[in-house]
Amino acid sequence: MAVRKSADKGVAAQKTATTDKKKIAALFAPLKPRRAFEEISGEIKRMIFSGVLKPGDRLPSETELGNQFGVSRQTIREAIRRLELAGFILIQKGASGGPIVVNTILKTISDSFLDAFQMKNMTTDELTKARLEVEKMVLKNAFSMIGQDDIAGIREGIKQAKKKIEQGVTPFGDDLNFHKQLARATHNRIFVILVESLMAAVAHFMSFLNIGVEWSKRANKAHERILDAIEKGDEAAALAELERHIIDADRAYHTPRNTVRRNTEASSPRSIEAKKADARSTKG
Repeated sequence: MAVRKSADKGVAAQKTATTDKKKIAALFAPLKPRRAFEEISGEIKRMIFSGVLKPGDRLPSETELGNQFGVSRQTIREAIRRLELAGFILIQKGASGGPIVVNTILKTISDSFLDAFQMKNMTTDELTKARLEVEKMVLKNAFSMIGQDDIAGIREGIKQAKKKIEQGVTPFGDDLNFHKQLARATHNRIFVILVESLMAAVAHFMSFLNIGVEWSKRANKAHERILDAIEKGDEAAALAELERHIIDADRAYHTPRNTVRRNTEASSPRSIEAKKADARSTKG
């Protein structure tokens, strides 16, 4: 009898173990093998990240790459296409052309952000609120990291914008570049990406709104006051000036004429790609 009970316990334990194995096995799914072009694009990215390949370096021809990786030209072509779409390389035309390593990732991110901005039908009110939060945070971080070279570069940008204003030219790209320079002064690439993306959205709106030289005059003076406060180490004054400047831009979005233009543009059948091209043409 004792032997029978012992055997039953053994069978039960074996069933339990088998059940546990099945439960654990159910947690895992078969992995899909990566395709050759994914492996190749991944390998080239790793070379770029590690510094083996640098911006300006020209990649070998499709035939040469195919021979080195042991794959067809079609596979190389697909890998190159993925790298181009991701902003890692640029295809130059002509006899001496071909794939060249570039750093256009920020532009790619900004374009993707602008696509999302338009597709989700985000508002200027949402843009202003995001700018206030993000750019104040950026400015606070810039205070602890900004150097004399950063300040000199920003000051020169303000002077160039003022010259254009005196000539009756709206220095739209320079206005945007001030905010990008502040982000770069944090020496934090995440802040740079955030501000680049916000400025893509700002460029989108201002490219079709009635933003003229008078607004640029106010913006230029605001930029001077912000930079003066930074040089004096007065964080509170710089933050207050930045807030007034961003709210002034928001008021420009909401003038009666611009409200009509903004609503018309929002319902226009123009393609997103056309809008992106407009926004990029005014970026600094």
